Amino acid sequence: MNHEYYMKIALQEAKAAYQEGEIPIGAVVVCHDHIIARTHNLCERLKDVTAHAEMQAITAAAENLGGKYLTDCCLYVTVEPCSMCAGALGWAQIKTIVYGAADEKRGYRKLAPLALHPKTEVISGVLEEECATLMKSFFQDKR
Repeated sequence: MNHEYYMKIALQEAKAAYQEGEIPIGAVVVCHDHIIARTHNLCERLKDVTAHAEMQAITAAAENLGGKYLTDCCLYVTVEPCSMCAGALGWAQIKTIVYGAADEKRGYRKLAPLALHPKTEVISGVLEEECATLMKSFFQDKR
C-alpha cells in the first residue's frame, strides 16, 4: 500500500464528515499495513471542540492496540493537524504523520512547530488538491 491509498480512505472519512455537517477532515491510523482506526471530525455531533478527527483516531488506535503509544503507527489526515492535535500526537509518540492540505491559519507548523515528538516523520501534500478542494467547498456552502 502507498500513501495515496490510505489518504483516499481518509478522504472518504472527510466526505462523511461533510455530509454530517462537520468540518470535512478525515483520519486513518495504519499499523503494520493494517488500518486500526478511521474516523472524522465529530465536534458538532458530540458538542465537543476537542473531537477533531485526529483526536478520535488516536483514541481508537490506542484502544485497538491496548496501549497509549503509537510508535509503530502512521496517521493519515486530510488537513495539517492543529496545535492541540499535534500535542496529542506528540504525547502518543506517533511514528509518521501524512497530511494532505496545509492549514496556513491554524496548523501546528505555524502555532506549535515543536509539538510533535522529535522522532515523528512528517510527509505533507499527499492528494493536497483533493483535500483542499473539499475544505473550500464546505466553507463556500456554509456562506
